[in-house]
Amino acid sequence: MAGNPSSNKLIEGFISSQVIDKGLDERTVKAYRLDLEHLHQWMPLEESGERERWEGKIEAYLEYLSVEKNRRPSTIYRKQRVFDYYLSYLSAQGIIERTRSLKHAHLKKEAKKDVVLSKGEIDAFFQAINQEYTDLNSDFRRRICLRDQVMMGLLFYHGIEVSELLRMEVGDYDRKKAVLIVRKKNGKACSVYLFSKNLQGQMARWLDEHEYFERGEGYDEWMFLSKLGKPLSMKMITNIFDKYRVLAGIKKEVTPKDLKNIFGRYAEEVVKGMG
Repeated sequence: MAGNPSSNKLIEGFISSQVIDKGLDERTVKAYRLDLEHLHQWMPLEESGERERWEGKIEAYLEYLSVEKNRRPSTIYRKQRVFDYYLSYLSAQGIIERTRSLKHAHLKKEAKKDVVLSKGEIDAFFQAINQEYTDLNSDFRRRICLRDQVMMGLLFYHGIEVSELLRMEVGDYDRKKAVLIVRKKNGKACSVYLFSKNLQGQMARWLDEHEYFERGEGYDEWMFLSKLGKPLSMKMITNIFDKYRVLAGIKKEVTPKDLKNIFGRYAEEVVKGMG
């Protein structure tokens, strides 16, 4: 980061003790560092004012991102959480005197609307993916679409985090038992039974097609690979989700996380439909 060396020291101290030492993955480390670097570029340390004014300065920055830069509500909330953690760290180090948590007033009113997907929108979303798979006349593109079907299915039916998708390996799935090992951020793992026969079939076909994405560059055991044979990123999965959201005609500002969080609302209806 080009800027005040003291800012660098604060950021790296926070990253080391609050992110890396807690076992969070490299993508999280990168995201936290970038958020804090942008904050300090906007609010140089020497201009941050009195200690008790840090909260107000950061709230002004979040309002700027929301109103002027038109950032998504989900982005604003994520940054706010990071900054709250950062302020708590600075307070514990005796660098600032913290008196309160960050306020939510920086979110513009129109951003607070309900963005929950309806059952009809969920159906349209998966119909868009399935229709594309049917319409494609390229085997390679169908394999990519199959990969996307599996990923979106895991997000919706099993509430798996995007970061957990990114950590999956080929050996994590037991075809005979239809059980998938899911590694959590804290290093723990749990077993998930794929109750959808359709998803079981898609997963089996994806593993059969996996070799077409393997390039022998050290990534072959990763479950989900790009067309270049490299691990997918969180941004890539968001782009994949957005592609099918648009194809389904969904105009709400939703993210893969919204897909992950919605199954519980329609679980009984969806499972009944499978029978």
